Amino acid sequence: MQASTSSVSKYKRLINGVSSDGYLRGTIQFCGAGRTGRDAGRLFQPQNMMRPNLPQDEIDLGIEAIKAGCADLVTNNVMELCANTVRGSIIAPPGQKLIVSDLANIEGRVAAWLAGEEWKLQAFRDYDAGTGPDLYVKDYAEAFRADPEEVTKRMRQIGKVMELMLGFGGGVGAFLTGAATYSLDLDDLTEVAIDTIPKRIWGEASNFLEWAKDTKRPLFGLSDDTFRVCDSLKRMWRETNPQISGLWEKLEDATLNAIRNPGREFTAGKCAFKREGNWLRIIMPSGRSLSYPSPRVGEDGAVTYMGVNQYTHKWSRIKTYGGKIFENVCQALARDVLFYNLPRVAEAGYSVLLRVHDEVLTYAPDNREHTEEELSRLIAHEHNWCPGLPLAAAGFEGYRYKKD
Repeated sequence: MQASTSSVSKYKRLINGVSSDGYLRGTIQFCGAGRTGRDAGRLFQPQNMMRPNLPQDEIDLGIEAIKAGCADLVTNNVMELCANTVRGSIIAPPGQKLIVSDLANIEGRVAAWLAGEEWKLQAFRDYDAGTGPDLYVKDYAEAFRADPEEVTKRMRQIGKVMELMLGFGGGVGAFLTGAATYSLDLDDLTEVAIDTIPKRIWGEASNFLEWAKDTKRPLFGLSDDTFRVCDSLKRMWRETNPQISGLWEKLEDATLNAIRNPGREFTAGKCAFKREGNWLRIIMPSGRSLSYPSPRVGEDGAVTYMGVNQYTHKWSRIKTYGGKIFENVCQALARDVLFYNLPRVAEAGYSVLLRVHDEVLTYAPDNREHTEEELSRLIAHEHNWCPGLPLAAAGFEGYRYKKD
């Protein structure tokens, strides 16, 4: 069973696909994600490599043990070790070094910039300048009206899940995704948060729980208190981020108006919406457009378009809404920030080896002139189409890829 996991099965694709010169090509499809224009992974799927659950020193030792054919001497779970070492299969060519950099919380920064959530933009600037806490601490402190200096590690984890899961209209169900992604125990979250939730918010969450029960809505197998806490955190986050949560409805309204009024342009959140023939175009600040074929407004007011269903992989009608539109635009603009800087990266002598979401892997001569700091500066360059968008990046140098 362990041997059939997707992480371990990547080795077979790597071995079968590598060329005689040691390179594996064709792993990235440009604009492969049809709704946002982001890259799509192919062959061994570099876009979905497992998040390591072992310390890096154990991974480094494991790589040497696997190469020596004695992995079983350093671990009781060889398959787990193999899953953790997939990234390490990417190495620098002889005489070169890997230089890797990742745009920091780029989707969160783009979301705040698009919506004009000024306190959050300033929080990013303060953190980048070294004068303020990181955003997850700040998010928790803002939602709970707490002093950032008193936010504990457990509280910060709550802030992280709130920030990453609730920005696109998510509710209680989004916490299940966050719990799975970030190994967060929702019952533990309830224990930490329950006594600090304002009575007004708790009352609203309790009313929502009763309504959900009466209308047979999904409760996701959560206890009543855990459900109330998750819904309370959603409400607190939305109150703390009024510009972002308010933009969802504006985006949906602009979409509806554009579909119903072909040829006319409507604006929302720095974006323009226009129906051209059988296409809905969302023109972003970068100048690039997102295109949705056969847009339609149903009798219930729901927006749908034609596309490949991510679950069935079949061409079918797909429903969307304000939060989802916002997610598409944020991911697309985050992609543009990186891509529009790649020519500068190449001109500076860095060869782009791979792009993994908001991270770029390059190789360059093994000297002091090419550095992680310079690469980070290059990819965090502010474009003329996004004035005021705070950008930051960081990474590492080495000879083997890892999760920094």
